Amino acid sequence: MNKHTILHLRTAAAWFFALLLFFPIFWLGMMAFKTEAQAISTPPLFFFTPTLESFREVMARDNYIGYAMNSLFTSVLSTVIGLAIAFPAAYSMVFFPARGTLGLLKFILSSRYMPGVGALMPIYVCYQYFGLLDTRFGLTLMFMLMNLPIMIWLLYTNLRELPREILEAARMDGAGLLHEFRHIVLPLSVGGIASTGLVCMVWAWNESFWSLNLSSANAGTLAWLIASYSSPEGLFWAKLSAASLMAIAPIMALGWFCQKQLVQGMTFGAVK
Repeated sequence: MNKHTILHLRTAAAWFFALLLFFPIFWLGMMAFKTEAQAISTPPLFFFTPTLESFREVMARDNYIGYAMNSLFTSVLSTVIGLAIAFPAAYSMVFFPARGTLGLLKFILSSRYMPGVGALMPIYVCYQYFGLLDTRFGLTLMFMLMNLPIMIWLLYTNLRELPREILEAARMDGAGLLHEFRHIVLPLSVGGIASTGLVCMVWAWNESFWSLNLSSANAGTLAWLIASYSSPEGLFWAKLSAASLMAIAPIMALGWFCQKQLVQGMTFGAVK
């Protein structure tokens, strides 16, 4: 095959996988604009008159704004606190490594991939003892601890790519540790910090396991709202789809507008 044929095949394959990944979002959006009767019809209806009935019910009856504010509060605050802890930790591991630094990094990363259900019981008991169940602070703390290992690893990788010549020149000019950190390392790491924060905020926003097990109506996030449409009477497919679409729309818009900064930050230092 010639180069043009290979290029066309690659383009066709890219479009195929893009449409395959987009199809669940398309189906979700289509279900959200149906009535409950249309949503459960067999065979599925592809041509129907769109309605905002499900969206109105979610907004009016289920305190969507309250759950959305809980999601926003916990995801943003957990990301900010996590970055405030992870960046100094990654900085010390890169520029002042000890003998066990690599082993510590591996242990930190392995803790992120431990199944959450394995730690649910002790965490639940601790939260119950300290009065953190169904509180914003409790969820914020859990989201921060959940994302902290990934934050440290991403920032560690980013800081390793900083040009050492600039730091050595600053030290030769008499720059102290605090001056070097504030005026050299921090400004050069803005891209990595932004991309790390964006990724971890998306994970915190989408987190459902800890939201469903550590919160209820008071501090529940949008994940808790979506799960509430599963009842003994069955699933309310149209309302479930509307609530899901309203939950993912803000974070999809954020990712769309920040995709350039995200890609730039994640690929920082990949090519010298």
